[in-house]
Amino acid sequence: MYFGVLKAEHIENYKLALSFEDGKTGIVDLSGYIEKGGVFSRFSDFDYFMRFYVDDEADTVCWPDGVDIAPETLYHEATGEPLPEWVEE
Repeated sequence: MYFGVLKAEHIENYKLALSFEDGKTGIVDLSGYIEKGGVFSRFSDFDYFMRFYVDDEADTVCWPDGVDIAPETLYHEATGEPLPEWVEE
């Protein structure tokens, strides 16, 4: 199974509607990522968060300065499908 993100659209606040290569879609709320700290603390600047884009090479949602979220994580959060066994939580 491949988890590549094809499309990301802003819905409201920190919510994005995502479309994946396997045809599935879903909504992720990334507001909790601010609390993770590190590079994700940049999300507290909403203007920065809104600079998201889908990187065709990485097949995921990215932000300036190399910030991204693994596509399999986004797939899991958007669709409710389990994470692959090889992913560490």
